[in-house]
Amino acid sequence: MHKKSIYFAIVFIPLIGLGVYAYHYFGGGEKTIQSGETVVMNASDTYKEEHTEKEPVEVVVEEVVGGLEVPWSIVFTSPSRILITERPGRVRAVVDGKLLETPLYTFAEVSTTGEEGLMGLALDPHYNTNHFVYVSYAYSTSNKLAVKVVRLTDTGETLIDPLTLLEGIPAAQYHAGSRIAFGPDQLLYVTTGDATDKKIAQDLKSLGGKILRMNADGSIPEDNPFAGSYVYSYGHRNSQGLAWNKENNELYATEHGPSIFDGPAGGDEINHILPGENYGWPLVSHKEKKEGTEKPMLVFTPAVAPGGATFYTGSKMPQFTGRFFFAGLKGEGVYEVEINADDPNDVKSYQKLSEVDFGRIRDVLEGPDEALYFLTSNRDGRGKPLAGDDKVYRMRAK
Repeated sequence: MHKKSIYFAIVFIPLIGLGVYAYHYFGGGEKTIQSGETVVMNASDTYKEEHTEKEPVEVVVEEVVGGLEVPWSIVFTSPSRILITERPGRVRAVVDGKLLETPLYTFAEVSTTGEEGLMGLALDPHYNTNHFVYVSYAYSTSNKLAVKVVRLTDTGETLIDPLTLLEGIPAAQYHAGSRIAFGPDQLLYVTTGDATDKKIAQDLKSLGGKILRMNADGSIPEDNPFAGSYVYSYGHRNSQGLAWNKENNELYATEHGPSIFDGPAGGDEINHILPGENYGWPLVSHKEKKEGTEKPMLVFTPAVAPGGATFYTGSKMPQFTGRFFFAGLKGEGVYEVEINADDPNDVKSYQKLSEVDFGRIRDVLEGPDEALYFLTSNRDGRGKPLAGDDKVYRMRAK
């Protein structure tokens, strides 16, 4: 055999095999949903075999709105009104299924040099009376990037009275976080990235590489695990999803693993978050375990780049009730995870809902109608935009 033939066999055949594996792993060749189209997604055969006590219903996926630019977070202020953050700095409103042309608010100082921008979005637990809306975004300060958390008041027509609750959180073009969400304790949780300076994730004096916990007015809760500190957990590389299991109030987070420049590729994580615990970065990654650190519940290699997360609590899609869902950016889809009801650290099964090709998915949320809503992120510079992107989709019982 000639040297060139040997070289081809050694180098290119494995690469072809890897490409085929990635094609199937990430749902290559799937159907693309068209505007106005409804697509039926049947329950998986695995679910039917393992769950005979409930009859799964057929679900359909349909487009809600399009024409968004890198949407990051989604919340419902009422059954007919949705707020969405766009990375360039805009808060958009969808009313009665229509995207309003004029943004509710635009943050002029938002930095969008890389993956950072306007990111997190959350409603106050008492929104119906105080109309407070919270956001997190990246901005430039003293030639450095940082993230701040800001509270505004929703008038219905616009957002007013911006009040900075916390600023100076370390950030960079990459690894800036930043998902925000109120927990069942009515406190605000904020994920922060390591700002590509991985050592700060282990530094309890730094707010980078952490999950933070604060009162709704921006002050530090007295029962935080580290006295006088916002830090709730540490050793995180770049967490972008938070969700609580409403059955037991346990907190779970998604986290991006290394990207070659800072460690072996892959190693994305789903973590059960406990106060004061160390989740290992950069001391360990992937499936490694080190004394004094928490081991992830799930690890994804190749990477799926997990984003926003939610627990499905409704009954209209019984096969999903109690399941943890998270968005996949590189994984291009919505993922369903079954957590053991008797052990909050144990994953019984997981699957990608992959009958339709939506591209990159940034956030997923259960709506007041017991449907699952998710956001595409195909215009973020890493996706392949489809016609009308970016979009909001709804997955509902047929």
